Amino acid sequence: MRSTALTLVTFLLLLAVSCKKKEQATTLNIEKLPKAGPEQIEKLIEQFIDAKEGTVIEIPEGYYELHTQLILDNVNGVTIKGAGMFNTILSFKTMTSGGEGMKIAGNNIVLEGFTVADAPGDNIKTQHCEGITFRKVNATWTHGKKSENGTYGIYPVQCKNVLVEHCEVSHSRDAGIYVGQSENIIVRNNYVHQNVAGIEIENSDNAEVYDNHAEDNTGGILIFNLPGLPKPFGSRTKVYNNQIKSNNHENFAIFQDGNPVSMIPPGSGVIILAGDQVEVYNNTISANRTLGIAVASYYITNLPVPKHPGWSPYSTRIFIHDNTYERSNMLPDLSKDWGKLIAAKCLKAPDILYDGILDPAKGKDHTANPMQIFVEEKTDGLRFYRLVIPDDGSILGIETEKDVKTFAGSYPVSTDVSMVK
Repeated sequence: MRSTALTLVTFLLLLAVSCKKKEQATTLNIEKLPKAGPEQIEKLIEQFIDAKEGTVIEIPEGYYELHTQLILDNVNGVTIKGAGMFNTILSFKTMTSGGEGMKIAGNNIVLEGFTVADAPGDNIKTQHCEGITFRKVNATWTHGKKSENGTYGIYPVQCKNVLVEHCEVSHSRDAGIYVGQSENIIVRNNYVHQNVAGIEIENSDNAEVYDNHAEDNTGGILIFNLPGLPKPFGSRTKVYNNQIKSNNHENFAIFQDGNPVSMIPPGSGVIILAGDQVEVYNNTISANRTLGIAVASYYITNLPVPKHPGWSPYSTRIFIHDNTYERSNMLPDLSKDWGKLIAAKCLKAPDILYDGILDPAKGKDHTANPMQIFVEEKTDGLRFYRLVIPDDGSILGIETEKDVKTFAGSYPVSTDVSMVK
């Protein structure tokens, strides 16, 4: 009996050891990884070229230095899976053709467990996908030349049913996680840092952004509607339960074609620009030196305001409530015009800044709140500022109004992301 018992114990111990998973790396350390040889790299490229519906592309542990894009062209049901976020590294720093590192088109695609680094353009771009999941993906640039970094780390555009979760994105010269012209979106449990914008939802419908950690970006979370895009406008976004902390990083975006992201002052928590039906609540917004939350129209950029069908330059139906503000002791940033304006007119970093610009078609009396901007915060001594811009638009003539009671009320935003899995 004793011999049988010992044999059983030994068997169970061996089984436990054999079933134990390889320990996952928790930081990016290229030197400790085996470097993939030419045959392994060629095999990986061929897997993308030859992929059929339902293919699982497994990428073993290692550092893969690729000289060309990895392209998946209109193939459905494909899973691309690495050995772990920091165990499989796909580097495009020596790529000689194409802009994006990984370019994906197809439905029901899953990207999981790897790093994409140093693409000259976007690290991962997915377009026209219905059902796209990014899970435990790291996207970054490592060479330190910030203005030469790519535009977006994780970039789903013109997609439906988008899930981005448990990812890490850093060093993008525009937005780390950018979801554009899409619908039905969940962005949750991600860590974004040292980007110009941590997370951006742009011209998109039906989005929930929650449980993310945005730290040390120029701006933490942006909700934008910009003119001239194939999808002219977006609506219905919730931003909640996020840690939006110390987003005081220098702005290294390139000012090109009037890019509003290049105008964001370091020290910005949340910015809503020409947003519609946006609800921001239950976030901790701390140590952002210039502003906590800004609600603005496109006019505040001082860029030409075009007339595009379906697009509006105004922010409307915005509801801000139940956030926690922990203010920075630093002075507002002075490297951008917005920061200079805040420093001159507000003196201290606002918790909430509203540019006060009204759509004349909706009304000209701000006390009637025609744009339906609602604020219900419990913070003692809330720093709320509404800009009062003179008719001639003179910056010197701008004054501020601090009475938040004008904006009492609520506008709960209705979203349904149950189709995102």
